Amino acid sequence: MDMYVSTPLSGTAITLAEVPDPVFSASMVGPGAAIDPERREQAALAPIAGTLVKLKPHAFVIIDAGGRGVLVHLGIDTVNLEGAGFELIAVEGETVVAGQPVITWNPADIEAGGLSPICPVIALDAEADRIGALALGPVRAGDQLFHWR
Repeated sequence: MDMYVSTPLSGTAITLAEVPDPVFSASMVGPGAAIDPERREQAALAPIAGTLVKLKPHAFVIIDAGGRGVLVHLGIDTVNLEGAGFELIAVEGETVVAGQPVITWNPADIEAGGLSPICPVIALDAEADRIGALALGPVRAGDQLFHWR
């Protein structure tokens, strides 16, 4: 079943190889893309419809009805902030629709604190050859980021 994964944030779509973290840049977590977000307060949106199975201040995972999961990680090493600078809008276990706000944050504040605000968007448990049509360049939240075949 084909799935289109939407951009959770406005900014610039980049490849995972450009993410300043070897775990993400080497696709160890899985294939996908990343967003270099606009440096302003914005909500991270659900990139797919499904169940919000994991929700942390800096990251979330949504599993769709077919069992496919997408991870959105807000910034690099932001787990070390222990939630500071993030506001949870959704609730773990909630059913969400694509485009629904999940977390509010300000990438400019993350960057000012010395961390990268780049956001990997990962197709969990996916084979790399099943991910295509990557968006690159300027994107708005809700635009198609990649196609999962």
